[in-house]
Amino acid sequence: MTPPTQTDHPGEGLESTAVLLVRARAGDRDAREALAGRYYAILLRFAHGRLPSNARGMVETDDLVQTTVVRALAHIDAFEPRREGAFLAYLRRILINQIRDEMRRAARAPGFDEADERLDDPRPSPLEELVGKESLERFEAALAMLREREREAVILRVELGFGHQEVADALGIPSATAARMYVSRAIAKLADHMKASAPATDQKTPC
Repeated sequence: MTPPTQTDHPGEGLESTAVLLVRARAGDRDAREALAGRYYAILLRFAHGRLPSNARGMVETDDLVQTTVVRALAHIDAFEPRREGAFLAYLRRILINQIRDEMRRAARAPGFDEADERLDDPRPSPLEELVGKESLERFEAALAMLREREREAVILRVELGFGHQEVADALGIPSATAARMYVSRAIAKLADHMKASAPATDQKTPC
């Protein structure tokens, strides 16, 4: 698959995601291409550095993103057109499942070394800054405990790097200020869930 034309501003001067989803479900090829191009760059940023070094020889990040987009569009009839944040959360779930599959495949490959499971990029991601040394498994479990819209807010702001106005647009929140408050409350709830599930010797709230 040839990488689609990319954009870093999904909603800028374009039809809404909900409209494109309706058109795509009706078989509109142009709408499918528009959706692929709209989210390719966002997913690529999210996936960058997620694969440990031992898995990188088996699959490239852009291959994972392309496969994610293809799979999402192939099953688009099963996705109910809603707000943009819901579709991005749907794409993220597919991508994370693929990353986990690749990590399991790499773990079964000859020469696997658990000590070498490090990220290529030494800088902490926004997610790492949020959870610190907490396990990603606990983060995912806590994320699943949030309400759907809260979960989308955390994903958009923390993992996909959306600005507060972009979060507002994606979730249908009246203003950037209201989105900032909504995101803050969602992150606070996430931190509480993570703290509650932490081992007794590690009761630390993510910063």
